[in-house]
Amino acid sequence: MGNEKRILLSNILVIVGLIMMAVMAVTPLLVNHEPDMELMRWIFTGGAIIVLLGRLIGMYRGASLRIKRLHGILVFSGLLYCASASMMFVFQGTNNWIAFLLAGLVVQLYASWMIEREEKKGTK
Repeated sequence: MGNEKRILLSNILVIVGLIMMAVMAVTPLLVNHEPDMELMRWIFTGGAIIVLLGRLIGMYRGASLRIKRLHGILVFSGLLYCASASMMFVFQGTNNWIAFLLAGLVVQLYASWMIEREEKKGTK
């Protein structure tokens, strides 16, 4: 698989997984009736696994060690999402999973911002 196709597949997987997770995290706040929490847990878990898979497929294979480490941090954010999903099953009825979800989000935002910054610095 070519590098461009691999990155495209990675980006598609990450976007689909994040959308699945976001919809399942926000749905209980928006619906008037009690949603099927078991189905929501499984869809959220599927999204977390898809994000992790996308991050693993999209690992940086270039020469910059800093960008390579930042991509490793993105994989760690995928692991935090999977930990969030596991918390949904282990501690049912609590909101402990939100802490892991937010931690993964913060880590992902930081790493994405820094990757963009480093790539711009490299093109100058």
